[in-house]
Amino acid sequence: MSVETARVIVVSLAVGVAWVVYRRVMGASSSRGGARTARRAEALGLLPASRQNTLLPGPAPELERALAAAARGDWEPAAGLMVATRERRDWQRRYRYAGALGGLAAEGDGAWLDAWEAAAGPDDPDVAVVRIDFTISLAWRLRGSAWAKDTTSEQFGGFFRVLPQAVKHIERAAELNPDDPTPYAKGATVALGLNYSHDDMHRIWQEITSRDPHHYGAHTAALLYWCAKWHGSEELATSFAQRAAASAPPGTLLRMLPLISWWEHHEGSGKKADHRSPQLAAQVDAALADVAAAPPDHPDLPRVRHLLAYILVRQGRFEAALEQFRLVDGHVGAVPWSLYEDPAAVYCRWRDKAVRGARRR
Repeated sequence: MSVETARVIVVSLAVGVAWVVYRRVMGASSSRGGARTARRAEALGLLPASRQNTLLPGPAPELERALAAAARGDWEPAAGLMVATRERRDWQRRYRYAGALGGLAAEGDGAWLDAWEAAAGPDDPDVAVVRIDFTISLAWRLRGSAWAKDTTSEQFGGFFRVLPQAVKHIERAAELNPDDPTPYAKGATVALGLNYSHDDMHRIWQEITSRDPHHYGAHTAALLYWCAKWHGSEELATSFAQRAAASAPPGTLLRMLPLISWWEHHEGSGKKADHRSPQLAAQVDAALADVAAAPPDHPDLPRVRHLLAYILVRQGRFEAALEQFRLVDGHVGAVPWSLYEDPAAVYCRWRDKAVRGARRR
C-alpha cells in the first residue's frame, strides 16, 4: 500500500477492506496448483494454498469474528474481546489481539475504531491500546517495508510524522490501566522506529518485566531492537536471548529466543550446513521441549510452530517438521511465510518438502 494521505485512496481502501479481510481469513483463491494439487493435499489431510488463512498464525475463532465484524463497521465484538482480555489479565492475548485489530483499522480509514472510541469515551483502556497499534501500523504502511536505501524521503516523512503519535497513546493507555504491560510492550516496537537509546529501551523493559516477566511478544519485540539491523549487534541480541531463555520457566516459549536471534542474523546468508550445526540443532531441541510444555492455548504457540517447521525442514528433520506443519495447517499468517508476497504458496512449498522427505524416510 502506498501513501494514504490522498483522500481517494483512503476511501477506496475503506470500501475494499471487508472483502480483503474475508479473503484473508477464509483463504484467498489461487490459480496455482489447480485441482491436482488440491486432491493431493486432501489425500494428505492438508489444505491447499487456496484454503490457507493468511491473516492469522493459527485458529482464533473469536478474533476472526471480531475482525470480520470490524471490517463491516461493527466495533462491538472487538470491544467485547478486549474487555475479556483485560478482566482475565490475559496480557499476552491482549497484546496480540490489539495488534490484529489495530492493523485492520490501519488497512482502511479507521472509521470503526473512531466509532468505538466515540461510544466508549476518552477513558476506555481497551480502545486506547488498539489505538496504539493503529498508529504504529499506519506509520509503517506510510514508510513501506523496503530497506532504508530504497525508501523515499516522502515515505520517511509520513513515517516520522505519524509514529511519534503512538507515544502519547502509549502514555494514555498506561495511565488508564496501570497494571497492563501491553502499552509498554508496544513501546518496545516504537523504540525501533524512533531510534530510542539503549537507556530508554532499558527503562521500557523494566516497565514490561515488572508487570509480566515472561511476556513472549514483548521479548520478541525487544530482541529485534537489540539485533544488528536495528540498534544493537548480534552479540547483544544473542546475550539478551540467552538470558531470557535461561531464566524462563518451561512452557513460556522463551527458549525460542536464541533460535530467533540466530535466524535474524544468519537466515538468507548462511550456507546449508549452517542450519545443521550442532549448536543450532540444540537450540531447536530446546525450543521443541518448550513447545511441548506450553499450554495448548498459548496465543503465540502457532507462531512458534511456523518458524520451527521451516527450520526443521532446513535441518532435514522432516518428520518433526511435518508434525509442526500439521498442527498449524490452514493458517499461514506468521514468519517466515508472511515475509513473502504469496505466503500461502511459500508455506505449501516448504510443507510439501517435509511431506516428501518424511515419505522417503
